Amino acid sequence: MAAEEVGSVCRASVCLCVLCGLPAAGKSTLARRMHTEWKLHRQAVLHCIEQFLQRSEIQLETPSSSGISIAAWEQCIGALMEPEDLKVDQTPLIFLLDDNFYYPSMRYEVCQLARKHSLGFCQVYLQCDLESCISRNQNRSQPVPTEVILEMVKRLESPNPQKNSWEINSITLNTTGTVSKCDIQRVMELISAALSNPLSLAEDSKEQKEADRLKCANSVVHQADQACRRLISETMKTARENQVPPESMRYLAAELSESKAIFLHNLRKRFLQEVPFIQEEEINVEHVVKRAAENFKQDTKEIVFRIINNDKKA
Repeated sequence: MAAEEVGSVCRASVCLCVLCGLPAAGKSTLARRMHTEWKLHRQAVLHCIEQFLQRSEIQLETPSSSGISIAAWEQCIGALMEPEDLKVDQTPLIFLLDDNFYYPSMRYEVCQLARKHSLGFCQVYLQCDLESCISRNQNRSQPVPTEVILEMVKRLESPNPQKNSWEINSITLNTTGTVSKCDIQRVMELISAALSNPLSLAEDSKEQKEADRLKCANSVVHQADQACRRLISETMKTARENQVPPESMRYLAAELSESKAIFLHNLRKRFLQEVPFIQEEEINVEHVVKRAAENFKQDTKEIVFRIINNDKKA
């Protein structure tokens, strides 16, 4: 395909449509119903799309350092490689990004890419009850561990246009049942609206700062989680060495696990409320995590002290 022809293809309307939700919520099923299937690593996919948008010619080779399989890449660009006379003039390009996208910062990366290239952008949140997700997942050939799904339920933040103005072009589908023709129609109308209203190149600095803060908060909570796990492991080891009874050990483990979950939830909430809109590199993440770990260590001591005292009273 000549460079001039490729240029006309790249100038056609393009839409990046994010499909987000729990594992087995029905994202891949919806994608197949939309005649496209793409489920790969999020960063690799975005890198792949950006290289495609920036290339001066379309090639069958996968973009360098993308991690994308040749079969998946050929499936994505197959229609673009057809002779020009077989295509409808300026046929829109629609990328359905099939991933969990449970944090807004993950979805905002796609929004930024759409802004950079003046593309359409929209989101479809597939809402499915936990029991159905777990049941469907167990029937898969390669199921996701159930504990991963349970953990994701705690972290999942669905699109919230009231909080994030960039998520305004979003809809929610209830996928506990089957995907209906009406659901498909709603998605098509959403994509059509996004194609007609591509994002502006002018970047909203407030949105960018909010995304940076979310990214930083996720980093802090992740590192704090690792530190808390180490403290719990050390606490359990010390309890065993002090011959804490088995029943009390089980109770201690449950108490520490629940305390960690509450602690991390409050840490993230407090971080987002109190930390000003500044770049991640300006925050001493190591210092924040160290202070958080010290606070949790005090919590673990209080829990152990309470359990040991109860054992003595018994």
